[in-house]
Amino acid sequence: MSSSGDGSPSPEPAGEPAAPEPSAATPVDRDRWRVLRPLAHRDFRVLFLAVVLSIFAAGMWAVVMVYAVIAAGGGPLQLSVVAAANAVGLLLWAIPGGIVADRVSRRMIVRVVALSDCLAVTSVVVVGAFTTVGIPQLTIVAFVLGSSAGFFFPAYSAILPRLLPPGQLLAANGLEGAIRPALQQAAGPAVAGLLLAAILPAQAAILIALAYGAAFVLLLFLGPEPAAPSSEEVGEGEDPAGEHGAKSVLKDLREAVAFTVRTPWLLWTLLYATLWVLVAVGPEEVLLPFLIRDRIGEDPRLFGFLLAVYGLGGVLGSIFVSSRRLPRRYLTTMNLVWGLSTLPFIVVGFTDQYWALLVSLFLIGFGFSYGNVIWGTLLQRRVPRHMLGRISSLDFFVSLALMPLSMALAGPLAEILSLQVIFTAAGVLTLAFGIIAIFAARMPQDEIAHPLDG
Repeated sequence: MSSSGDGSPSPEPAGEPAAPEPSAATPVDRDRWRVLRPLAHRDFRVLFLAVVLSIFAAGMWAVVMVYAVIAAGGGPLQLSVVAAANAVGLLLWAIPGGIVADRVSRRMIVRVVALSDCLAVTSVVVVGAFTTVGIPQLTIVAFVLGSSAGFFFPAYSAILPRLLPPGQLLAANGLEGAIRPALQQAAGPAVAGLLLAAILPAQAAILIALAYGAAFVLLLFLGPEPAAPSSEEVGEGEDPAGEHGAKSVLKDLREAVAFTVRTPWLLWTLLYATLWVLVAVGPEEVLLPFLIRDRIGEDPRLFGFLLAVYGLGGVLGSIFVSSRRLPRRYLTTMNLVWGLSTLPFIVVGFTDQYWALLVSLFLIGFGFSYGNVIWGTLLQRRVPRHMLGRISSLDFFVSLALMPLSMALAGPLAEILSLQVIFTAAGVLTLAFGIIAIFAARMPQDEIAHPLDG
């Protein structure tokens, strides 16, 4: 496999022959079924269904965990401890998870993750059958689930190019980007709420354990990854002989960091994502509920419905971008859409009209997911396979590392600045960061020099 100057593989199939080129009468960019094409591959169907079950289970657990803490006699402090344990597990293992994903079978990693999640939640069910589940156990379970996510995402990102042709990666990422908000933010919590109205949290956890267990069983049917390409087909920086297995973990990490630093489009997009999180997440997660309460009303359904509309925007944004060809100006488009999608934060800062908030949050969710689908596809197509797990984990880590700081700063800032100023800054600064990244990394020239078809 040949490679471009930055080590990105040329658009050759990964593990399966490419589909025949469509005729002029049915151009690929008009393929109405493009977003579903990856499901024609058996192993992707198995993996995708397992991911669907796991995301649904995670959405349920987010609600069941809260009421399990309450049932144990806990309050806001105890809930914070449990939630923090999940975040700590995620951040602690994100980088090691990427290193492991580049050293061992990705198929084995996703199986172990599903089994670990199933066993962790099953422990809640078992203990809950005899006594009340305590805060320490819930904290441990939350840590295990967070750690599992730290291992899963790099492995999932790294395995997709081994299962699908390059031209179908955008659609595959779009499918995952669509079902995540639909199940994790809507269906999962809704089902959990219905169950908790009738049964105890430990009993509701039975369905979560079953979902994780079913995901594990499905993954047992995931076939072996395709054989590594021969030496003459390996892209620049690839490791066909698997010699990297003898390297130190530190050397593996240094290799990934060095590749990131010397690859401008990757480095500047990661810097942009980090600043995006720092500026935008705190206002969205911490201040928006209070803005709704003060300007619209105290009914919690108002905020819940707003989040549902945000999730709907994410679903449609993912489907929209993945049902079309990758934009020719893919780097410029991705960064501009991310930046422009935060401009509605300005409206959020000033309006007291609920419909305007709904439209704004829909547009923010749409643009965020639109850009994310392109980003995940670029990592899978332009990063050498043998370090894709590590690069994905770096992306995952830097995207989350400043999230707690952003949320911690939001409250104090609201004491000295108005919400109008804070949300305006969130809207304007993120667009400015995106434009700076485009020109600093010379993205227009890069994307022309490295075209990606499909």
